[in-house]
Amino acid sequence: MEDEVIVDLFVERSEQAIRELSTKYGRLAQIICTNILKNVSDAEEVVNDSLFTTWNAIPPERPTSLRAFFLNVARNKALDRYRFNCAKRRNSNYDVAIDELEECLRSDYSPVEDVEAAVVSDAINRFLGGIKKDDRVMFVCRYYLSDSIQTIARNMNLKESVVNLRLFRTREKLRKFMKKENLI
Repeated sequence: MEDEVIVDLFVERSEQAIRELSTKYGRLAQIICTNILKNVSDAEEVVNDSLFTTWNAIPPERPTSLRAFFLNVARNKALDRYRFNCAKRRNSNYDVAIDELEECLRSDYSPVEDVEAAVVSDAINRFLGGIKKDDRVMFVCRYYLSDSIQTIARNMNLKESVVNLRLFRTREKLRKFMKKENLI
């Protein structure tokens, strides 16, 4: 079913909208949430909560990209659950991915500061727009979708060492770019 039709079902308050959204994007949301949480049952709960949140958000929202809207809701809810679950312990895969980016971003950065977050987001988007497609895909898979190095290597038919090296070089380029932009 097309996304526009599913959005129309949400606007009409048809419960079929939830079933169709779950069928179309539930598996992808489950993968993203599992990558972040490393716990299948928590991820399932977050996906279900994301479906409910989407139900409550449409209407009044009418997203131009249902896929992006729903996956962003799911990712944000998974990050919230991650923060709750890991307040005193470490989730190695996600923390390692974030630690890798730490030197590329300002240490005093706070997501609460909307204006600053928008500037940083814009700069990262411009940076990503200027690098090779494969490097951009690896970067997004690692730092947005929280895919492991092994998963990225398998999906891109590369050795893990190649993925590690290319991500390292991309982070170095990002660090230099952010320094040039006076953002670190």
